[in-house]
Amino acid sequence: MPDALMLLVALVVTVMGMGWLALSVENHWEQVRGKAACPPATVKSLRVLGAVALVTSLVLCLMVDSASMASLVWVMSVAGAAVIVAFTLTWRASALAPLVFWTAR
Repeated sequence: MPDALMLLVALVVTVMGMGWLALSVENHWEQVRGKAACPPATVKSLRVLGAVALVTSLVLCLMVDSASMASLVWVMSVAGAAVIVAFTLTWRASALAPLVFWTAR
């Protein structure tokens, strides 16, 4: 896989991971899903998915570059993903709904 494509996949996975971590917070869950409370099992699974996605994106970055450059790219992608998710929650929170497609509305 070309390096640029692998870095793009890493960025997408990072955004998904940050989205899952954001949705594990009650206020953000309500923004996306309405007043129905998020079950504790779903909160735990969202946190695990978020952590796994962030580790996966780090591994993808490490596959492309040396450790020093990959860690820098990964930290910048995490910061960028946090901004993307924050803006999405501010302007159109429902856009994060596909990240929790398996839950009932």
